[in-house]
Amino acid sequence: MIEKDETRRVARLVDAETRAVQLFDAVVDRGLIKSGETERAVSDAVRDLAADLFGVSRFWHKRIVRAGENTLKPYRENPPDRVLADDDIAFLDFGPLFEEWEADFGRTYVLGDDPRKHALAVALEDVWRGGRDIFAADPDITGEQLYAGVRELAADAGWEFGGKIAGHLVGQFPHGKISGSDLHTYIWPGSDRPMRRPDDAGLACHWILEVHLVDHAAGFGGFYEQLLDIGPNV
Repeated sequence: MIEKDETRRVARLVDAETRAVQLFDAVVDRGLIKSGETERAVSDAVRDLAADLFGVSRFWHKRIVRAGENTLKPYRENPPDRVLADDDIAFLDFGPLFEEWEADFGRTYVLGDDPRKHALAVALEDVWRGGRDIFAADPDITGEQLYAGVRELAADAGWEFGGKIAGHLVGQFPHGKISGSDLHTYIWPGSDRPMRRPDDAGLACHWILEVHLVDHAAGFGGFYEQLLDIGPNV
């Protein structure tokens, strides 16, 4: 049954993200991201931890763990499985379902002391927060306007924006059947409707903002995503 009470919808989405944060914190605390492990092995370990901690049995989009040169690849590509190295950079992008509510959360981790990689980890959050500020400043902003703004922030910070999108709608699973699967459900060129609007089911739109920054010359990138318009970061 589709939840139509907006107060409950917001509470469920924020709760889903809160548990996703707890999951990622547990991943770090247990040292699951380490050199010598394959990306697939890390992904499977996070999957198992999600099941143990929260009873998660499904993810609404494919689980992504990427390291080294694979961090340059956008979401839709499926690069060969890679072993994490001692001085590596890696990112995780997981969409766990918490009682039919979608979370979508991504973070980047630096395994060694490379200053450029650590600078990227800082820039990712800075660009994300800059994008949130752009969104907050314009009540009528469209997806394509926010996409352009985030790309400009990335360039100003000295990085290339590596994603074809800068985010998407999120909601009760499967949100695509509720809100409609078309270009206006993404933050990208051509999404020319105000982001603050009812979706096709008459429900308020809620958004994930995602930032994928890359340095092709250096051969690595990073990723950061979380709820944009609701939750503790608003």
